[in-house]
Amino acid sequence: MAKKTIKSVPAVLAFEKKLVPSDGYLSGTTWVNRYYSSIPLAINSKSVRGTISNRLDKKLLDDLDKLNHAIENPNPQEVDSCSLGVDQDTLKIQFSLKVLGNVGNPSACNDSDFQKSLVQLSQEYAEQYGFAELGKRYALSLATGRFFWRNRIGAEKLEIHVRDMINTKDWIFDGYQYSIKHFDCDDSKVNELGNVIGSALADPKGLLLLEIEAYAKIGKSQEVYPSEEMVLGKMRDQNEKSKILYSVDGQAALHSQKIGNAIRTIDSWYPSFAESGVGPIPIEIYGAVTTLGTAFRNPGTKSDFYSLFDSYVLGEKNLSEDEKHYVMAVLIRGGVFGASSKE
Repeated sequence: MAKKTIKSVPAVLAFEKKLVPSDGYLSGTTWVNRYYSSIPLAINSKSVRGTISNRLDKKLLDDLDKLNHAIENPNPQEVDSCSLGVDQDTLKIQFSLKVLGNVGNPSACNDSDFQKSLVQLSQEYAEQYGFAELGKRYALSLATGRFFWRNRIGAEKLEIHVRDMINTKDWIFDGYQYSIKHFDCDDSKVNELGNVIGSALADPKGLLLLEIEAYAKIGKSQEVYPSEEMVLGKMRDQNEKSKILYSVDGQAALHSQKIGNAIRTIDSWYPSFAESGVGPIPIEIYGAVTTLGTAFRNPGTKSDFYSLFDSYVLGEKNLSEDEKHYVMAVLIRGGVFGASSKE
């Protein structure tokens, strides 16, 4: 039977995410006893007396008396904080990661011909590449402990344990053995974990459940950094704290979204990678990195997801290998990608 020509992207098109992390729970321990005991870390409130440090109005700068009065006034704040105990020198992060197969099959699509074409393209990708490259990159994100985020900076030691709960296989990584700036790595443990992840993604019925326990030796009583809550609008006016940290049942934690962002920080295929000096960025539609205020896959460069995906699925362009990896990584990320029905 001849393959039907697909002329447009349907208005209803959505994909479920295939990498599903849990929240990350933070505990304190000591490096020598890290396998045997740990204590959940709590969020504490404290009041601090800061100084005015924001940019001042130009009119205020011209009035020395008002300027001195503004600068002299204290800036009291109530903030959340989290630290290791006085006898603890190591931060422990624990979370799980579910990996699902059937990549490329939409969870919602109002065009059956389009869905069949997309599934066929995904199967062709799986047969050609086996999701091996993507699996390896996700494995490296775990092996480097990228999910520690700010807690990773200045750590004396990093150790990451990954366990396949279905096949009872374990991997232990030294987080400093691998670079977080590139993926040029030929390591047997990384390759093995990458193959396990890639196989689950390539299988239409794929299912993998990983449990991760990671340790960072950061020093006794040192401050640690759970996720910070974003409080907007009326909630901000009603809340007295200027910083609210995330916790679950009293235990400091990282948002699952933050962990997921770290795991999918594998995009080194964007056009300006070599000269940007930024390194890999998270898999995003427009390559957006909000902390830098930059979209590295600007639609003007035709390197954004929609430009590549539409050309690929509609048969307008034969994507390069790197472009195919990126498109599939976005489908693994999941989202709503339907085309507007409006002219």
